[in-house]
Amino acid sequence: MSGVFVTATGTDVGKTYVTCALIRALRDRQVAVVALKPLISGFEMSAAATSDTGQILNALGRRCNAAAIAAISPWRYAAPLSVDMAATRENRPVPFDLLTEFCAEEIKQPGRMCLIEGVGGLMSPIDHQHTNLDWIAALRTPVLLVAGSYLGTISHTLTALAALDRIEVGPLAIVISESKTSPVELDELTEALMRFTPVPIVQIGRDQTAPRELVNLVLGARA
Repeated sequence: MSGVFVTATGTDVGKTYVTCALIRALRDRQVAVVALKPLISGFEMSAAATSDTGQILNALGRRCNAAAIAAISPWRYAAPLSVDMAATRENRPVPFDLLTEFCAEEIKQPGRMCLIEGVGGLMSPIDHQHTNLDWIAALRTPVLLVAGSYLGTISHTLTALAALDRIEVGPLAIVISESKTSPVELDELTEALMRFTPVPIVQIGRDQTAPRELVNLVLGARA
């Protein structure tokens, strides 16, 4: 089985950007890869191509049609809110057991790498009882923690690491995805974070290229 869960310190810090960069890098290495975005809110079929799901399908080299969307994003909600809130508005709660079973089945398929992109940040709720952290705990897959380079990211990153430590999941790496506004250079931010954690830190800029170090860490997670 080979799977990696892509989570983040918060919403809109670069999970999909990192996921797509990894997909392209793995495909360039001739690695069979599948990627899932099982939960998505703020989804409208009329704008599917530019959604997180659409971007992932594009990176996979697949058409963005109804069948392909349903295959990687079975649970889609219209309201641009946390999934639990969006699901409540539609009276269609996320079935947590089915969600984890769906992911586990994809992960255990042989001969390929499975990337699973979470929704929102690490502690974002997905129903009235579970967060992304519970989702990760149920799957027990290696984790990539995506962080931005905005002001406040050090606190958010260390808090996320503490939460992962609670379920005894050590991330493969912290991926610093360059934010639109960064108060310091990425090297300076990396140096600051390294004082507080032994977790490998990898930087990814705005050129959509996954660093070789990150790709090697993901490939090293294959069981």
